[in-house]
Amino acid sequence: MSQTLYDFNAQRLNGDLQNFDAYRGKVLLIVNTASECGFTPQYTGLEELYRMYKDRGFVVLGFPCNQFGGQEPGDAAAIGQFCQTRFDVSFPLFAKIDVNGDNAHPLYTWLKHEAAGILGTEAIKWNFTKFLIDREGKVVHRYAPATRPDELVEAVEAQL
Repeated sequence: MSQTLYDFNAQRLNGDLQNFDAYRGKVLLIVNTASECGFTPQYTGLEELYRMYKDRGFVVLGFPCNQFGGQEPGDAAAIGQFCQTRFDVSFPLFAKIDVNGDNAHPLYTWLKHEAAGILGTEAIKWNFTKFLIDREGKVVHRYAPATRPDELVEAVEAQL
């Protein structure tokens, strides 16, 4: 049986366990984030996308990760405060995870397998890699860190 997003769960930034079945029927953008990265200003665009389409069933899910240059050193409280005060983030944020290696979160192991990167590599190369998920919980596309959130408007609208 093939897996979908709904087969996974993850700890929210506040410590609660989030079952992804709660996102059934929604279009999702899953992003590994960091607070001290050159791409960190993308939080603004991610929040704009979320606010623009959340009433139509779109949700951004942010997964802080410290595997790339130590650019997410803070604990959950520091990450939450940073995202709130600097970028007014209101989309769901999750506890810090690994996206590569032996300790990679199972969700990311699945995402990478479903949508390989350049030259077929599965590894996440940097912060702010994005995965667009359709209403059936399947990966539609993987986007590079340099792909700005405003460049995803057409793709998001096509799934809504």
